[in-house]
Amino acid sequence: MLDIEVIEDPAAAEASLDPIRTRILQELSEPASATQLAAKVGLPRQKVNYHLKSLERHGLVELVEERRKGNVTERVLRATAASYLISPVALASVAPDPRRFSDRFSAFWLLSLASRTVQEMGKLIAGAAVANKKLASFAIDGEITFRSAAERAAFAEELGVAVTKLVDKYHDGGATAVAGGARKHRLVVVLHPALKTPPIEHASSEKSAEKDHSND
Repeated sequence: MLDIEVIEDPAAAEASLDPIRTRILQELSEPASATQLAAKVGLPRQKVNYHLKSLERHGLVELVEERRKGNVTERVLRATAASYLISPVALASVAPDPRRFSDRFSAFWLLSLASRTVQEMGKLIAGAAVANKKLASFAIDGEITFRSAAERAAFAEELGVAVTKLVDKYHDGGATAVAGGARKHRLVVVLHPALKTPPIEHASSEKSAEKDHSND
């Protein structure tokens, strides 16, 4: 079972988005039969079997074993991955293209780069799995708080200069390097506002409780 599987086939993407099938995929993180699944999701076994056949046809579940119970053969299935991510390839005709944007401060360009990253990493992960090789990748994730828009702009400028210096230091795009087995790598650096988290209303709840208590 893969940790994450990137879905590129439009039909498979459509099948995975069905709420019932999404629940079945979630339950199939551990092997189970249609009878066992029916009890968990609260559906008749025949209906569960219908959804399982669709998921299996699209390569989202796999057969683990077959058990003989009297005159019946029970099939035990498992999801092919613990998590699924739909690649922009599944919506190729309307997928965002980074080449349409050139402004490095454009949120749409950032989103297009993220879309391309999902697409390319999906293919690379699949290829590495087939070759039984570890995929070389690196990422940094963190948060930084700026006191002003000017500080944010200054940080972005300095970060750009620093990354450019590193690229100039290590990049070798010559024919000799390529002939010697050098491997091109993709570098993407992003900076965007963090999502706002809803405020915790403990204080207001406590005040309301104190008010109610004083009215007793």
